[in-house]
Amino acid sequence: MKKSILFICISFLMYACTEGNNASDATESPQIQAEKQPFAIAIHGGAGTIYKENISDSMELAYKTVLEQSVRKGYKILEDGGTSLDAVEACIRILEDSPLFNAGKGAVFTSNGTNELDASIMEGKTKNAGGVAGVTTVKNPITLARAVMEQSEHVMLAREGAEDFAKHVGVTLVDPEHFYTESRMKALERAQQRENSLETSFYDPYAKEDKFGTVGCVALDKEGNIAAGTSTGGMNNKRWGRIGDSPIIGAGTYANNNTCAISATGWGEYFIRGVIAYDIAAMMEYSNLSLHSAAQRVIHKKLPEMGGDGGIIGIDQKGNIAMVFNTPGMFRASIDTTGTLSIKLYGEDQ
Repeated sequence: MKKSILFICISFLMYACTEGNNASDATESPQIQAEKQPFAIAIHGGAGTIYKENISDSMELAYKTVLEQSVRKGYKILEDGGTSLDAVEACIRILEDSPLFNAGKGAVFTSNGTNELDASIMEGKTKNAGGVAGVTTVKNPITLARAVMEQSEHVMLAREGAEDFAKHVGVTLVDPEHFYTESRMKALERAQQRENSLETSFYDPYAKEDKFGTVGCVALDKEGNIAAGTSTGGMNNKRWGRIGDSPIIGAGTYANNNTCAISATGWGEYFIRGVIAYDIAAMMEYSNLSLHSAAQRVIHKKLPEMGGDGGIIGIDQKGNIAMVFNTPGMFRASIDTTGTLSIKLYGEDQ
């Protein structure tokens, strides 16, 4: 009898301990799941004819410093549980505020000597998106693009309408002189000198030295949501209100939780014609390709067959990062799911 009672007591204690552990596991499960969810981020500062011999050591350091500052800012937001949208906007704002890149402060000039800025942003959960084109007084176009996405019923606003909306929602405006930089003005003067030397009255606006600088970011957060954003000053010496791919969803920017987030840079007209950002996502969805395989096929085969060049950065829901370009270089940086930082300007894609 005593043995039976002892056995029952021991069994009860073991059951109680097991239930306690199960309850503890259930309580910790969401936290454990959150820790297991990968997060990562990547940025670019444009693709083009970027050669080591053409960039001084001091300029290379300057580029790498801003790229690192930007990508670390976004990664910290993700690490602290922030959204991929917040990370994308924060990264791009830093690049827009630097005169080194063709976006925001460092934007190139139009043929009339003005700066016209484009940007777009998209999140992958609902596929909501916003873009702005041809703005001249908006300090951070990526922030206005997000406001269009979140505070209006529209996807894209342009020129005076976009700037009126910026005033309405309180986005920071600046005098157009804010965007003036001596280096960009000299680039415009060189372009117009080439134009005047041509027999035709039309200047080739795609001179290779002018084909880089657009900035972008893609990110995956701890909730498993991805986002992408792109911002640019457009093309040096551009005319007639030219708009490139950067503010166009599907061309320069795209995000879908089921596939990937993409930010593009390069010869915008071809990225528009090829709907390049969306094409990569579509190849993943319909052909079951990996992010890197889809990006390589589009950037190294389909884009050049049309006559275009440039590159993309992309991220999928597992945190895999692709940085693919068919030009000599692309300013780029990333922090992957292991927390490893990478900053590169030249060389092959990855």
